[in-house]
Amino acid sequence: MIMIPDDTAQYYGPPPPITELTMEQQFKLRRIKDLMPEADKEDIIELLMALQEQNFILSNTVINLVKQWPTRLPTTPVA
Repeated sequence: MIMIPDDTAQYYGPPPPITELTMEQQFKLRRIKDLMPEADKEDIIELLMALQEQNFILSNTVINLVKQWPTRLPTTPVA
């Protein structure tokens, strides 16, 4: 039996990514940018390495989530 999508359903599959920053995140980003010229090179390298590691971890997590996401939605009989 083929299930016809219901327009009132919240979503099918994972929710879309949130790409906009909050005002607080924008403020923190601006503060980091303003402080960068005063930062020590060693600190910037350490920060870059930590951020890259977090990026890899997040990427691995998303890839794993997508791989394990159900490919078929459960169907229910139409009344």
